[in-house]
Order: sequence, then C-alpha cells, then structure tokens
Amino acid sequence: MASVHIGLKSINHHTMTELQYPIGKYHFATAFDNQTIADKIETIAAFPAAMKALADKASAEQIDTPYRPEGWTVRQVINHCADSHLNAYARFKRVLTEDVPTINPYDQNKWAETDDGKYGDIEVSLSLIEALHNRWTRFMRSIDESAFENQYKHPEHPGTPQLIFMLGMYAWHCEHHLAHVKLVVK
Repeated sequence: MASVHIGLKSINHHTMTELQYPIGKYHFATAFDNQTIADKIETIAAFPAAMKALADKASAEQIDTPYRPEGWTVRQVINHCADSHLNAYARFKRVLTEDVPTINPYDQNKWAETDDGKYGDIEVSLSLIEALHNRWTRFMRSIDESAFENQYKHPEHPGTPQLIFMLGMYAWHCEHHLAHVKLVVK
C-alpha cells in the first residue's frame, strides 16, 4: 500500500511542499499557439479516464487516505475536481460570452469539507467529471484560437488575464490532482 502515513514531525518543509505540489506549482507560459492549445485541451480531455483508472485501482482504505498529512483524502480530491471543473466550465463559458466578466472565487477548502465533498460517492463525481469534460472539451475545441485571448477579471489575481491562462491552469490542475492520487494509489 502506498498511503502517506508519515508522522508530521518527520516531514520537513521541503518534503511537505513536494507532497502538496508533486508536479510543481503552476507556471504560465506567455507564448501559445494552436499546438499548445490543443495539448492543454487534450490534457483536460484525458483526465476523466485517468482519474477513473486510478480510482478503480484504489482500495476502500486508500479512498479515505489523505495524500499528505493534513491534506485531503483521495475521496475529497476526486469530489473537489468535480466542483472545481464545474466552476471552470462556467468560467470558460462566461469569458467567451461576456465582455471581461468578473470570475467569482470560492473557498475550495470549505467546499471540500461539506458533506458531499468529504463523504460523497466518488462514482457520482467520476460520472459527473466524465460528462462535464465531454461538454467542456467539445466547447473548447469549437472555438477559434483568438478566443483564448479573451480576458476576465478575478478578485484574487491582478489585471485581466486571458483565457489561455485559465486553460493552462486547469490542464495543470488535472495533472496536479492525478499526481496527488498517485501518491496514495500505485
């Protein structure tokens, strides 16, 4: 079993950061082209099957094991991805249909502590993620590259980032949480 049952006293800050960000923090590339866009969309498209494959390999104990001390359980990670990607889909639609919309932030940690986040059936979230990613990637593939230059406002980010920033961030988000689950399920 690959669960992370490490005593808090034996973990240094460096190790804790590696557990929290196993693929590193998100860094936005300033240049993008059609291939970059296609690659990011493909990462998002592949996410549901990759997460389902990991979840199918997990034992009941692993599903309720945190990926790091004081971190979310695999169940919370999967349920968080459903929540987060629902928000992402709505954000993408708003950026493409409104003039520089303001994106609403939410407290992901509080969402992860709600009953459905903490104890919800992962099969429901996996099904939701599969259907949602089908719609989301179809939508993203249908828009012109120039649409990724559309801007939005986010109260927690300076300026008016372009949609390409959000695309890159959510592609990273998929890989980030797959890496978390892989820390527990090998």
